[in-house]
Amino acid sequence: MERLPGASGAVFSLLSLLWHFASASEIPLSVQQVPTITKQSKEQVAFPFDEYFQIECEAKGNPEPRFTWTKDGKPFDLSDPRIIVSNNSGTFRIPNEGQIAHFQGKYRCFASNKLGVAMSEEIEFIVPNVPKFPKEKIEPLEVEEGDPLVLPCNPPTGLPPLHIYWMNIELEHIQQDERVYMSQEGDLYFANVEEHDSRNDYCCFAAFPRLRTIVQKMPMKLTVNSLKHANDSGSPTGTGSEANSIKQRKPSLLLPPAARGPASAVTVLRGDALVLECFAEGLPTPQVDWEKVGGDLPKERETKENYGKTLKIENVSYQDKGNYRCTANNFLGVATHDFHVTVEEPPHWTKKPQSGVYSTGASGILLCEAEGEPEPVIRWRVNGVPIEENPFAGDVVSPGEVSFTDLQPNHTAVYQCEASNAHGTILANANVDVVDVHPLIETEDEESYAAVTGSSAFLRCEFFASPPALVSWQKADAARPLEGPRYHVHANGTLQVREATAEDAGAYSCWVENAQGKTAVTASLDIRNATKLQVSPRDPRVPRSHTLELRCESECDPQLKPSLRLTWSKGGATFETNGTEDGRILIDGAHLTISNLTLEDQGVYTCSAHTALDSAADGTHVTVLDVPDPPENLHLSERQNRSVRLTWDAGDNHNSNISEYVVEFEGSREEPGRWEALAAVPGEETTVLLPLAPYVRYQFRVIATNEVGRSRPSRPSEHHETPPAAPDKNPQNIRVQASQPKEMVIKWEPLKSMEQNGPGLEYRVAWKPLGAPGEWEEETVREHSLRVMTPAVYAPYEVQVQALNHLGAGPQPQSVVLYSGEDYPDAAPVIHGVDVVNSTLAKVTWSSVPKDRVHGRLKGYQINWWKTKSLADGRTLPKEVSVLRFPGQRSSGMLPALDAFSEFHLTVLAFNAKGAGPESEPYVFQTPEGVPEQPTFLKVIKVDKDTATLAWGPPRKLNGNLTGYLLQYQIINDTDEIGELNDVNIRAPSKPSWRLSNLNATTKYKFYVRACTSRGCGKPVTEEAATLGEGKYAGLYDNIATQGWFIGLMGAIAFLTLVLLTVCFVKRNRGGKYSVKDKEDLHPDPDVQSGKDETFGDYSDSDEKPLKGSLRSLTRDLPATESADSLVPYGDGDHGLFSEDGSFIGAYAGSKEKGSVESNGSSTATFPLRA
Repeated sequence: MERLPGASGAVFSLLSLLWHFASASEIPLSVQQVPTITKQSKEQVAFPFDEYFQIECEAKGNPEPRFTWTKDGKPFDLSDPRIIVSNNSGTFRIPNEGQIAHFQGKYRCFASNKLGVAMSEEIEFIVPNVPKFPKEKIEPLEVEEGDPLVLPCNPPTGLPPLHIYWMNIELEHIQQDERVYMSQEGDLYFANVEEHDSRNDYCCFAAFPRLRTIVQKMPMKLTVNSLKHANDSGSPTGTGSEANSIKQRKPSLLLPPAARGPASAVTVLRGDALVLECFAEGLPTPQVDWEKVGGDLPKERETKENYGKTLKIENVSYQDKGNYRCTANNFLGVATHDFHVTVEEPPHWTKKPQSGVYSTGASGILLCEAEGEPEPVIRWRVNGVPIEENPFAGDVVSPGEVSFTDLQPNHTAVYQCEASNAHGTILANANVDVVDVHPLIETEDEESYAAVTGSSAFLRCEFFASPPALVSWQKADAARPLEGPRYHVHANGTLQVREATAEDAGAYSCWVENAQGKTAVTASLDIRNATKLQVSPRDPRVPRSHTLELRCESECDPQLKPSLRLTWSKGGATFETNGTEDGRILIDGAHLTISNLTLEDQGVYTCSAHTALDSAADGTHVTVLDVPDPPENLHLSERQNRSVRLTWDAGDNHNSNISEYVVEFEGSREEPGRWEALAAVPGEETTVLLPLAPYVRYQFRVIATNEVGRSRPSRPSEHHETPPAAPDKNPQNIRVQASQPKEMVIKWEPLKSMEQNGPGLEYRVAWKPLGAPGEWEEETVREHSLRVMTPAVYAPYEVQVQALNHLGAGPQPQSVVLYSGEDYPDAAPVIHGVDVVNSTLAKVTWSSVPKDRVHGRLKGYQINWWKTKSLADGRTLPKEVSVLRFPGQRSSGMLPALDAFSEFHLTVLAFNAKGAGPESEPYVFQTPEGVPEQPTFLKVIKVDKDTATLAWGPPRKLNGNLTGYLLQYQIINDTDEIGELNDVNIRAPSKPSWRLSNLNATTKYKFYVRACTSRGCGKPVTEEAATLGEGKYAGLYDNIATQGWFIGLMGAIAFLTLVLLTVCFVKRNRGGKYSVKDKEDLHPDPDVQSGKDETFGDYSDSDEKPLKGSLRSLTRDLPATESADSLVPYGDGDHGLFSEDGSFIGAYAGSKEKGSVESNGSSTATFPLRA
């Protein structure tokens, strides 16, 4: 709840209101009252590096208090010029000017006015001395090896804490172990010295960290005489040798010292640490053990340190008192010491006297009780003086309480209760103020408050009144005080309106009345909408390593929106504003994103909203899914020859139920270490009866599967070995392979290691002619193949293969039919005729070869053909054979891609798996004329304003007798509109140029030239050019090649073209992409071609590679008209656009574009014709 902006007050949080509820309203300073000490120093240490030392004492009261001090129980004069006193308080400073030791002592502050005196607790001011070791000469120590030794430290006194170290002159620590120990007092103990303990720089260092001081004792020299050195001395009597000999001995305690006897008393304060130490000399080095006599050591709080020499119990309680025993032992004996531990405690309050405000005639009681060990002594004071020296009439005083009746204003005073024992003193002041005053309302008038619907609204009316006052609240529009369960007036006058609604808004008044008078204040309340939150998605389940995205939708009152603040937390721990430093958790206002989820990210995520008036929170439980942990504790039972039961314990499923277990086994003798799946088990089961094969040494493992994935395999089970048996199955996939006639190489899939069932695996192979009644021939082999020679070519045989091992044979095998090896066909087909379909396509028919002459399975027929001469020039050509194969039994086929107007020879032969048979007699046929290819080039060699001269080259292939050329042209002018196509028939085949006249000036034209035979005209070659303007550039091109600017322009164009080609090459190699836009897209050629063909076979010049003009080359540019048929489906003749009888079931057509002629290899000439 808050006060509205513009009101005289500030925003009050719920916490501050709770504080007012819990504490009584203090007496205002405007009312006369006894002094109350508000601040005082604790123990003060005069560190030498401080500039001054301040001892504080502050108090309040009406009239204003005066301050006096005592030091060590005697008055202390604040007018001493060596101290500085603060104004309006009892605080004073002692400057650090060197001579301050005389200020050391215990101080007490007294604050007084006419109504009473308050006193502080004792404040000890400590002026520490600078600690120093005394100057002394330390005599060298000489001991025998094996003797005990104590090196004393005797550190100087100083301000605790004190830390002691034993080091050498190089500041290296003296190593401590079971034999060497430093006591709490700082002395260094040796259970038995050894020769290497000799050194001349044993130094004790005492550190006082609060004083920032470390002091060093003078180095000590220690010499340890060994037995070896004594024998070298040459003593004639040998007594020196006896004296220096090392003798084993039982333990004897050095710490606690023997002077304390077998037991000692130890006192420890409750809450402190109890430290007991025990160190024994002896040889071998004794071991130390601890026990509590008649009880147990507190395991969670006790530790043994320094190799067992020290017992430490933290946070001591009264239960820790009793007898503790240390026992030092070696194999020669024991030594013990008992510690009688008592636990004591400084005083602490159980009932502390409380200040109070009373009216005339009232009664009261002050309680004062304290606990401690020993039991504290309670003493009462009034105004700083023992109560027995200045009692009030009517007071009843006992150690635990002071009671009084019929109080009068002159009874106003400060009572002090002091509790003390040997460990300290505590003091409490309790004010008794006797006051009669009309109500004083401390809350300002016309305050404005706000709250949200559904929450409690608090309207303050803090007051002071004596005698006690009655507080009532009412709304401005109501005549009676507020009543009902939703309204509650607290002791300090605050009105609480529970579960506030919009109807609670409005003006209120608070009335306070006692016997001295009546007063009131007004307030107003505004009700606003509560903040609402919703986190989505609700309770998501996300696989590990995935990304989690949470959104916090908030709904807030418009007036509260500026103060709205959203935070995210997990399990009560709030995230930083922007997430984590590593960026794995990102927070963007209402969005929380966690990438690369781990199992530790699982938990409840809460979005919290805080405004000036309220707060709201909503959470969602995030479940992180992961693959299961591996199954555990695999166990084998119910062991049989062909089965075993496997049982396991499920691992942690990581929040996703296990759907399936996969049992794998390892047991292959050929591939040890290779695991294979054996069984799948439903996820709710953890046992399975496994079927096994003979002669396998099994080991099993289990993999668990859930919706996230598969677990790691479990640890392998123990081994289980099955006995051998005869094979259960025979080989599969029996087949024949033959490279020679009459040969059968019988092959099969060998049995796997797991299928052999025993040692000594072999295969029994049996065969006989199909349908023959005779006996089977058979042979036993170890390999998985057998070569058999038969009397006949390509004859059928029944074949069986059975598995055997040392324990017997497998089941009765099934027969398969296989054929012996094939031979070449020995008969050729007879060609019936050749039907020339068009100038590039012919159909060949032939008679089939008899089945008994094939000597194998017929695979198809092959046509070999070659061109003998061109009919255009009669020139005889060298023999280049092309090959086309037709699979299966057939009697016709199509020959594609023939040269027009040519003579061909062809033969036909049959082939099987062995190879090809003899060829037929050659058959001669000729192809008719076709249309020519396009002219090789077209150039515009001269233009004027109305004429153009063109030149071209003849086609590479004429495909017949050339009858002339067709020249076409039309206007284009760089627009979508094109002009009418004009034709010029040129009947002179030998004339490769033409001059066009009557052209439009300054006009762009496109020219087409086609070559023609009696069968028609072929594809055009094209060129573009523009005529000149009126007179300005006439005749320009007669000598343009000699112009300097033209030569420069051409050079620049050549250079730019080279740069462009280089860029394109680089981009192509780097995977870049670029587009080429041809002007043919805008002005396409006006031509449409179509045609029909029949089925074709496999076309090549040998059995291995395609021939010139074969299927691969036929997909390139083809002659126009008849030769433009698509050859993509050529080959086996049973797919594409052809039916089984070799006829087309579809047709092809070239694309037709608007009024233009189809063109291959066109070029465009650009001229600077316009100024």
